[in-house]
Amino acid sequence: MYLEKINSPDDLKKLEIDQLVILAREVRDKIIAVISRNGGHLAPSLGTVELTIALHYVLDTPRDKLVWDVGHQAYAHKILTGRREQFDTVRTHGGLSGFPKRAESPYDNFDTGHASTSISAALGMACARDLTGEDFRTVAVIGDGSLTGGLAFEGLNHAGQLKKNMLVILNDNRMAISKRVGALGQYLTRITTAPAYTSFEKNLWDILGRLPANIGGPLRVAFRRLRQGFKNLIVPGLTFEELGYHYEGPIDGHDIAALVDILRRIKDQPGPTFLHILTVKGKGYEPAEEDAEKYHGVGAFDPETGDSLSCKNICSYTEVFGKSLVELAKTDQKIVAITAAMPEGTGLDYFRSVFPDRFFDVGIAEQHALTFAAGLAAQGFKPVVAIYSTFLQRGYDQIIHDIALQKLPVIIAIDRAGLVGEDGPTHHGPFDLSFLRCIPNLTVMAPRDEWELASMLRTALQIKGPVTIRYPRGPGFGVSLNNPELITLGKAEITRPGRDGALLGIGIMSTIARQAAEELAKEGLELEVVNARFVKPLDEETINGLFKRHKKIVTLEENVRNGGFGSTVMELAEAGGLSCQIKILSLPDEFIEAGSRNKLLEIYRLDRSGVIKLARDFFVR
Repeated sequence: MYLEKINSPDDLKKLEIDQLVILAREVRDKIIAVISRNGGHLAPSLGTVELTIALHYVLDTPRDKLVWDVGHQAYAHKILTGRREQFDTVRTHGGLSGFPKRAESPYDNFDTGHASTSISAALGMACARDLTGEDFRTVAVIGDGSLTGGLAFEGLNHAGQLKKNMLVILNDNRMAISKRVGALGQYLTRITTAPAYTSFEKNLWDILGRLPANIGGPLRVAFRRLRQGFKNLIVPGLTFEELGYHYEGPIDGHDIAALVDILRRIKDQPGPTFLHILTVKGKGYEPAEEDAEKYHGVGAFDPETGDSLSCKNICSYTEVFGKSLVELAKTDQKIVAITAAMPEGTGLDYFRSVFPDRFFDVGIAEQHALTFAAGLAAQGFKPVVAIYSTFLQRGYDQIIHDIALQKLPVIIAIDRAGLVGEDGPTHHGPFDLSFLRCIPNLTVMAPRDEWELASMLRTALQIKGPVTIRYPRGPGFGVSLNNPELITLGKAEITRPGRDGALLGIGIMSTIARQAAEELAKEGLELEVVNARFVKPLDEETINGLFKRHKKIVTLEENVRNGGFGSTVMELAEAGGLSCQIKILSLPDEFIEAGSRNKLLEIYRLDRSGVIKLARDFFVR
């Protein structure tokens, strides 16, 4: 009724408040319809519909700068800023990004995808504004989960010091991806469960509003000035006020009239302002409201029932990791598990259910997770930290300084390594082999299949030093998980003999290489296949043997070319003065766009067909 007429925030401003309420329902229906087909971050975006409408209704966007933390709550933002007709393409190859993207729209002021960045970015924009003499507003929207990240505290601290005019909006739904954890969450709960303050403020404000204008008006002005004292009497702590912010709230984040009213009142307030709103993650879609964790990020689903449409006959690498760790922990009391706000996403929910006392969710705080693990290891425990590859980048100094330098036996399970899929460049994990292999004392492994993942996890617990195991998103190859074995440290595996050349793979690329070699053998091309298993330490003996047996070798990896596995092999060849021809099959030196994992593997020739075509061109000519 209204949504089809909204092509920009200017159209939004033509509506009355009661019409905005109807528009919110239409936006939710649009989000549910599209995400049920494409998959995506459903619950976060459903929870911020009214806030998004109110912000664009009150602010002068895109002149005013709006920064969404993480950005997985920005679907309504995209729909209302000229991308309504394109929204059906969100998270598809060549379609709209699932996150704010500056190249996509002038309304997207900052590329996001990782948590806790919005306050720092918005503060930088506010400083740039003042340095150039401009007068636009800057607004950062951050969730209570993202607020646990260290970068968010750094931004809050600096903004409180600089006293720049900016607005920080806390979207408090008591969730990160999973239920929020930590002392900050407990503090926010104390604020939101202090009805004495909110009731007192609302009632007094209403009473003053019923007085004659010449009396009630001045009293309301005086009341605003006295609010700080009232808060300190009734609400405990108010850390945000102590940091230098004007604190407002908490208010109902689904009450459009209230949001519009308070945004109009505070949008030009001098200095940093902190607006605390309360929302329901998954608002307006019953299955998501009841299980916001499940519907945080979803694949295709039936919108009528909420049931997933994906087929899960084969265990994912995440499941294999989580269940294997539980089995190992049953006989080793020193094993502890650590996640940064992603127990379900990393498979550690299995561990949590069996060993809750040995499970630690540190919130969105990857740096802390790694140094916390180092402290446990220093006292004789065997910490296993499960982190997505893209988020491990946030804790690089901790890997080097706090773990590897001290040779502490921390195991880092790197999920979602390589191409992840529809979430695009902020969530792909193509860099970890490159940034890990240069670190001294660190063992770097990658399994060819789910059985080898279970075996590598068992092996890692025997290594007296730090270990990383990287594995992809999604299902394995359906191999049996029976009888995982210890793997000899630094030892590769020849999985197929051959006389015409060699395919040397790391991780699942070694299995794809074997599958391709078996197809090529039908054409008379016999290729030797080696599963490297280790990027560090590299099996120099086995690989030097390949150099001597073959004139041509292809290395295969789901990692960028620069500094990756292929580079390691070429360095070894150069060090030995060998002259065999080496071709690297890898991801290019660029950020990879969004698209299904299978589609991207095909585009970059990392699927079986791509390997077969490359082998024909390289070995036959």
